[in-house]
Amino acid sequence: MGTPRQVISKLDRLTAQRARLTKAIKLLKTPLSNTEGFISKDDQKANLQACQQSLKALKSDLKATDKSIAEVIESDAELKHLFERVTSIKGISQTTAVEVIITSNEFKSITDPKKYACYAGVVPFEHSSGQRKGKAKVSQMANKKVKSLLHLAALSAIQHCQELKLYYERKVAAGKNKMLVINNVRNKLVLRIFACVRDDRNYDENYTHSLA
Repeated sequence: MGTPRQVISKLDRLTAQRARLTKAIKLLKTPLSNTEGFISKDDQKANLQACQQSLKALKSDLKATDKSIAEVIESDAELKHLFERVTSIKGISQTTAVEVIITSNEFKSITDPKKYACYAGVVPFEHSSGQRKGKAKVSQMANKKVKSLLHLAALSAIQHCQELKLYYERKVAAGKNKMLVINNVRNKLVLRIFACVRDDRNYDENYTHSLA
C-alpha cells in the first residue's frame, strides 16, 4: 500500500544497476562458442586475457555499487532495522534481503507470506480441467529475479542451516524430487522472513515453532 519511499526507489535503481553489472561480468566470463567449428583452449585463454581489463573495471563497479547499497541501508534507521531482521536468517544475502524489501515495499504492499511466495513463484499452482487435474506449475506471472535469488538462498541455507540441511537430506532420501524439495526450502525461507518482520525479532534457530 502506498508509494515506495524515496530511499526504496534509490535502492531499486542501485539493484537494477547491480544486475546489469553482474550480467555483463557473466557474459565476459562465458567461453566463446563457434557454430562453425572448434575453438582451441589457447584461443579461449587469449580471449579471456583480452577481457581482463574490462572484467576488472566491471568488478570494481560492482564492488562500488554494493558499497552504495550498504550505505543507503545504513543511512535509514527503518530500513536498517528491517535489513537486520531479514539477514538474520541463514542463506539470506544482502542482495536477496534488499530485493525482498523492495518488492514487498518494506512489507507494506505485501504482508502475507503466502502471497509473497506466489509472487516469487515458489508456490506451485495446480491447473485443473473438469475432473482431470494437471501437473502443478508455478505462476507465469512470478517475479523471476526474486525466484532466482531465493533459489540461491535456498542452496546456501541447505549448506549452512542445520535444520534445513537435515530437512533436505531427509526428503531426498525418501525419494522426493530434489527441485521440489529446494522449492519447499525457498518457501520456508519466505515464511521465516515474514515471521521475523511480523514478530520484530532476528531469527533464532531455537525459536522455530512460530518462525517456520
